[in-house]
Amino acid sequence: MAPLRVDSVQHEEPGDLIEGVLRCSRCLREYPVIDGIPMLVPTIRHHVQHNAAAILFRDDLSPSIESILGDCLGPGSEFDTLRQHLSNYCSDHWGDLDPESDPAERSASAAICRVLDQVVGLDEDGLGSSPMLDLGCSVGRSSFELAEKSNDLVLGIDLNFSMLRVASRVLRQGRVRFPRRRVGVVFDRRDFAVSPSGAERVDFWHCDVTAMPFQPQSIPRLFSLNLMDCLPDPRAHLMALRSVLQLGGKAHLCTPFDWSVVATPIEAWVGGHSQRGPEAGDSRMALHALLSQPELGLAVRAEQDGIPWQVRLHQRSVMHYACLGMLLEAI
Repeated sequence: MAPLRVDSVQHEEPGDLIEGVLRCSRCLREYPVIDGIPMLVPTIRHHVQHNAAAILFRDDLSPSIESILGDCLGPGSEFDTLRQHLSNYCSDHWGDLDPESDPAERSASAAICRVLDQVVGLDEDGLGSSPMLDLGCSVGRSSFELAEKSNDLVLGIDLNFSMLRVASRVLRQGRVRFPRRRVGVVFDRRDFAVSPSGAERVDFWHCDVTAMPFQPQSIPRLFSLNLMDCLPDPRAHLMALRSVLQLGGKAHLCTPFDWSVVATPIEAWVGGHSQRGPEAGDSRMALHALLSQPELGLAVRAEQDGIPWQVRLHQRSVMHYACLGMLLEAI
């Protein structure tokens, strides 16, 4: 991407642009900064048109008004889906720090941290000290954990703006705020203080992980945790990883292969179909076959299957996954 410059500033805080406009000096396109999050997607107008609800989502309404809206819009609405996603991932990332949650639920939360520990452990040389990307960072806990583990810069990127808003608030205000699902369309507002280590070395950008705004071969290490099966084109994601990784750079990949046509068309699934073929529909075997393609330029250096990960759906339901973790090297 050509260099960007700050074109206008509507709101800023010391050392932080909260709301403004970036402009590309080559193509002259404008890219908004909202709630401290730069929106750096190639087709910005199309993207905003199709993600208006998440971008414009308000979390400053009273819980009573938010509840009435939830009842009126009903289950299955975009509003309901957005709140469920925030509940699921915020509970996973930050639930262990919620002082008012049930102690048993607190101890089961922060599953993303346990996943991260096992994926980091695949590299016997450790993380070293170099900047890294956290792709699909969601509501941000993994980015802060990586900054603490590496003592270096971490950039979290995601295409879900409502989740990035949570991460950005943690970064700027040291608070987690989200709707926590109790049952059905009943949600409880959670709002509590956190103090993640390494926050001064973390930032969050709104980007497409298949079209990242970085120079080719400029990134030494990146993470893609539980992301591949949430994308329209997993192969394009792997190609994008290789395009930004330095020669010899490391990619930490983890996925539960939870395929759904809502996120990924079936022809783009890596396994999960065509059980008559050589991989018999097995996603792990299919991923190995895909990575063996020379044009991808990625070699498997280590892997671990069955990494446990769980996501809280509501107070009576938890989804348990067994993920495949891989350490890939750019060759």
